[in-house]
Amino acid sequence: MTSQQCPLYHYIQHEKFSLAKSLDDASVVAHKNILLNLYQQGWDHIAKHGDFKRWQAAFAALPLEKTNTFKNGSRIKVGQAEETSCSQSEITAALKALCPWRKGPFQVFGVNIDAEWRSDWKWQRVYPHISPLWRRKVLDIGCGSGYHLWRMLEAGASFALGIDTSPLFAFHFATIKRYQPQAQAFYIPAGIDAMPEHMRSFDTVFSMGILYHRKEPLSHLLRIKELLISGGEMVLETLVVNGDETTCLMPKGRYAKMRNVWFIPSVAMLTLWLERLGFHDIRCVDVNTTSIEEQRVTDWMQFESLADYLDPQNTAKTIEGYPAPKRAILVARV
Repeated sequence: MTSQQCPLYHYIQHEKFSLAKSLDDASVVAHKNILLNLYQQGWDHIAKHGDFKRWQAAFAALPLEKTNTFKNGSRIKVGQAEETSCSQSEITAALKALCPWRKGPFQVFGVNIDAEWRSDWKWQRVYPHISPLWRRKVLDIGCGSGYHLWRMLEAGASFALGIDTSPLFAFHFATIKRYQPQAQAFYIPAGIDAMPEHMRSFDTVFSMGILYHRKEPLSHLLRIKELLISGGEMVLETLVVNGDETTCLMPKGRYAKMRNVWFIPSVAMLTLWLERLGFHDIRCVDVNTTSIEEQRVTDWMQFESLADYLDPQNTAKTIEGYPAPKRAILVARV
């Protein structure tokens, strides 16, 4: 990864330089060195992954041409087929080497990536209920491929930072960002626990699809609170169950075949958690049962998906007999 001829090396170095410059211009400047170290340490860790060389080769096989073509919206589009000497089959092969694509959809130089999740549907549920993102500094915890970072920029955010520990997601984000190097969207390969304490730097913090993976969900919520400026807004999307403020499901083992699901509270209990932690103006703005149209197997994610996690005789329950996945969106201030 230290070769001067390596596209990934150039991308990583350019991104680090751009991130450093953007941190100078933001209220996060006090934490600049820590964040830059996290960025470099994250990529150093990714370079040790068993699939790294395959991913690196796929990244290098993507079009080398620059493009000014970028379209935000439901499907994030970068480049056009006629702007590159690469054939559609060559681009497809390179992108397929980065499978599975979990979050999308995207289009890269004319090739559509139909990811497992229709992340645009989630954004449609979230966006109408949050404070305007115009000129706001935002953080997306567990940002995945970075799909929502692009939607946040579309909504006017001045600085959109995503953090995630998945090495493959880092490549998915890089696949788009390499063609939009000036965009104020950045990805640090790290988790929330690595972030500086008491940052109080972001106007809006998103935590979508993360809370139920945490063994200590209240600690996670407190960390979010510490990341926000006074008056800042948290946007929380997580699994919930029906019930009152005393109701919380803790699976005995797996939930929807997931090993790492710990606490699934009712909306009432989740609201109580937030109240006890000092959040205010708490609103539940959406509750939605996840459908097999929103999360499904595609050519770009050919492993099991939601349909395989549900009881085939009763899709209102998971394969283990628990209530099927239902997600709530809560908005709160600090």
